Amino acid sequence: MSFFRANQREALNQNLAELQGQINVSFEFFPPRTSEMEQTLWQSIDRLSELKPIFVSVTYGANSGERERTHSIIKDIKERTGLDAAPHLTCIDATPHELQAIAQDYWRSGIRHIVALRGDLPLGSGRPAMYGADLVALLKKVGDFDISVAAYPEVHPEAKSAQSDLINLKKKVDAGASRAITQFFFDVENYLRFRDRCVAAGIDTEIVPGILPVSNFRQLQRFASLTNVKVPNWMTAMFDGLDHDLETRKMVGASIAMDMVKILSREGVKDFHFYTLNRAELTYAICHTLGVRPEIKAAPAANRAAG
Repeated sequence: MSFFRANQREALNQNLAELQGQINVSFEFFPPRTSEMEQTLWQSIDRLSELKPIFVSVTYGANSGERERTHSIIKDIKERTGLDAAPHLTCIDATPHELQAIAQDYWRSGIRHIVALRGDLPLGSGRPAMYGADLVALLKKVGDFDISVAAYPEVHPEAKSAQSDLINLKKKVDAGASRAITQFFFDVENYLRFRDRCVAAGIDTEIVPGILPVSNFRQLQRFASLTNVKVPNWMTAMFDGLDHDLETRKMVGASIAMDMVKILSREGVKDFHFYTLNRAELTYAICHTLGVRPEIKAAPAANRAAG
């Protein structure tokens, strides 16, 4: 390692040390489909809630059964942990009247934060009746929700161009979105260029990087093929030969994500959103690197005196 690279490494680590208490994190979960998955979910929520995230979100499917599970989990998280729990809400396969009723129910339940998304189009469907900006506007008519929306540093797969994708993001922000959370990515420079383009376009909300800690590389490749996310060749090489070695994959995935958050924090990013896939281990470790840690409880007075 050259002196320059060693010096850069030292600077990145020192920068993180100086940011203690200045980093905000949020976590995404998805509704479990089995009792075993539900147990894993709650173990992860309990573990990560110690880190005092600014909010946690729960994804949302287009079918009514999954919608009900999302609704139920959101209310349970709020009641059990007191965290700001944000349901995902999509406008695919739902009328404006139905969406309004769902939003009103959330508002009555004390839910004030929603992640507003268009949602995935069913195969063979035509042009959707509503888009993300329309959903943001509808929610703002129901109540003064804190609204997060999606952003795509590598361009939405259905967008005509990078510029049209950026215009669409600005429409969502202009309609009342509070922040944009990006699709997961691994090209940090591309995210930084995207953030600069957002500023140039007059988008003045936070562009929160979505971080996906990778432990299952084959699964990642499937995700990436569906979402127009580039998986770098160096990353493929790092996971090569580890298909049957979960523990090493976890260490490699954590190392990649830690390098990303170090660079991003040095570039002024102080908010991170983690796609947990309902697992706590990697996300918890990365947050520790960022200086996001549980509060240390003071020992009882009697114990201190004894010590």
